[in-house]
Amino acid sequence: MHTTLTLDDDLAALLEREAKKSGMTFEDAVNHFLRQGMKQPPQKTALKPFVVKSKPLGLPPGLSYDCIGQLLEDLEGPLHR
Repeated sequence: MHTTLTLDDDLAALLEREAKKSGMTFEDAVNHFLRQGMKQPPQKTALKPFVVKSKPLGLPPGLSYDCIGQLLEDLEGPLHR
């Protein structure tokens, strides 16, 4: 198949260097390295795990869980219902 391909200058220079070093034509070098790249499985980037640091919040001083109705009224006001 004949096609036109635009390469970045730095990539073209690398391909030319590898072609000369190995005695391949530029076209053969492009095909060779494309095949190599296509055979490689995609590399997954290891992500740093997200960690939640918990803190005991507790209740403000003077409040208690003993009477939930009173606690709701103290926190939300008399119209909490």
